[in-house]
Amino acid sequence: MMSSSKCRFLFKNGLVPKLGEYPSVTTLLEAHQGAYTTTRTHSGGSLLLFWERHMSRLSDSLKILLNSNPELLFNSETCRVPFSLVSTKPTMWDSLVQSLVDDSMKKALPLVLDKRTSGEELAITCLVSGHVDSLEELEEKFSTAFDVYVHVGSYVPPLFGIHENAAHLAVVGRGRRVANAKYSDWVRGRQRKQLEKLRPPSVNELLLSNNGDQILEGCLTNFFVVCHKDVNGDNHKSTVSIELQTAPIRDGVLPGVVRQVILDICSRNKIPVREIAPAWSERETWSEAFITSSLRLLQHVEVIQAPSSWGSLDTQTWTDVSWEEKRFENAPGRITAFIQKEVMEMASTEGYPVSLFNDR
Repeated sequence: MMSSSKCRFLFKNGLVPKLGEYPSVTTLLEAHQGAYTTTRTHSGGSLLLFWERHMSRLSDSLKILLNSNPELLFNSETCRVPFSLVSTKPTMWDSLVQSLVDDSMKKALPLVLDKRTSGEELAITCLVSGHVDSLEELEEKFSTAFDVYVHVGSYVPPLFGIHENAAHLAVVGRGRRVANAKYSDWVRGRQRKQLEKLRPPSVNELLLSNNGDQILEGCLTNFFVVCHKDVNGDNHKSTVSIELQTAPIRDGVLPGVVRQVILDICSRNKIPVREIAPAWSERETWSEAFITSSLRLLQHVEVIQAPSSWGSLDTQTWTDVSWEEKRFENAPGRITAFIQKEVMEMASTEGYPVSLFNDR
């Protein structure tokens, strides 16, 4: 998704490390524990996409890890004890995260914007990683206990709706632990590597399910389907009911920024939504499907594959699996296209001016 390294920079605590070549986002996330979020610019690099929502989600992810899984934030084994430090100081914590990220952003964006070529946007990943050795040290040095990495690189957004940019999905494995936080260990973990062994060559996103039927989310995306069902109306006439479905947060999915934007759009436009994990066994009722992320925004789905048997996926590769498939004709559908248009309008309405990082 990123272009070549000629427009790729990594900032640590506001400073550019002295490296010959800056690493990819994947390399950065594999090298450091922590919570992160990824977004991008739009409108010719002038606006940040849902920036304030991303900062809120980053802060929430850090709180969740600190309180429940600190080992996913700190490399030190001695921090493997749950604690509630940030829950007693929520205002201070939110302002600390914002100021740490802002400091790096003020140095990163002006430099990298000058390196863009025409038609490119910037993809931005902010990673917050802990570097203390113990809980006692964290309490003593709270405001300086974290490193902030800002990775910025050029990005060309794919055009919505064209055949070449359609999503090809495969249901391959179980959901993530601590799914309500976005953290780097998921990128480098053993579970993720096993899932990659099950990726058929034509598939560009993997879907997660705990039982092979209820689909939770993608490895990097949230997943939606549009269901059409015949219902009996007045005078026993059959009518068609439309419903958008996506797995609820309580099932163990990431509270994606664009996911919530879509729920807001549907509420405002009276599009029926049911937060329930779409069931593969009911796929004949699916007329449309799409995935969402802050880089892709909304990407329509052309085909979904799922194993005929969920039994022993942990010991297999994709060539060992017998696949079933659901194909969507004439994608993207009407509902998908409407939501895409509304997402783009909200992106402009909630766009955060890049110029504000120069004015502070």
